[in-house]
Amino acid sequence: MKIKKPEPFTFEAGPRAVLLLHGFTGNSADVRMLGRFLERKGYTSHAPIYRGHGLPPEELTKANAKQWWEDVLQAYAHLEELGYKEIAVAGLSLGGVLGLRLAYSKKVKAVIPMCAPMFFDNKTQLTKGFRFFAKEYKELEGKDDATIKQEVEQLMEKSSGMFQEIADLITDVKSNVEMIYAPAMVVQAKNDEMINTDSANYIYENIQSDEKSIKWYDATHVITLGDKKEELHEDIYAFLESLDWEQ
Repeated sequence: MKIKKPEPFTFEAGPRAVLLLHGFTGNSADVRMLGRFLERKGYTSHAPIYRGHGLPPEELTKANAKQWWEDVLQAYAHLEELGYKEIAVAGLSLGGVLGLRLAYSKKVKAVIPMCAPMFFDNKTQLTKGFRFFAKEYKELEGKDDATIKQEVEQLMEKSSGMFQEIADLITDVKSNVEMIYAPAMVVQAKNDEMINTDSANYIYENIQSDEKSIKWYDATHVITLGDKKEELHEDIYAFLESLDWEQ
């Protein structure tokens, strides 16, 4: 079976822009429905795809966290080049970590981390997610069970360096969130099976934003695609509307 390669998207609708960042092993489809919702509400959005993502798992193991950060900076610059002066950032999981980093590295209108990990206290959770992604991808390719098992194990052996880089990124951002002063809306799924949910409280308590809120949803990790996505969309829109935009 041929697997359709996902693409980045830019939905231009108004002078207010939102950078949408996907999660680890994910792609722009993670945030596409949110982007379309914001477009209908008059907000422009742009979602990149980090290097190695949206491709076979072998390609993901060739990429690294430094490249993903470069991809986020390039996506931010893309919106600036299009003429947008006020840019909020919303990110899911690893995208939330990268969004928080952007919030203390660049001028952002607001930051919305969604199910963003701050503790790398259970490496098996991330590796479990990667293993599931790799197995599912190879099943879609039509490979037999024995081949899938062998190839997935080879991938797990090759990916330890990548996971160490992710751990270093999370640790670095965790130590710098107190440098964030932009308005913030912290989103966390109560039934998150991938990360330590105390991460949300840590972010909320340590960012220095005068305008900040935290909301818990009866949902699982990929909250942007789950049953609570419509509620999430409306909450994000209400938060964005509460900001003091120039236009």
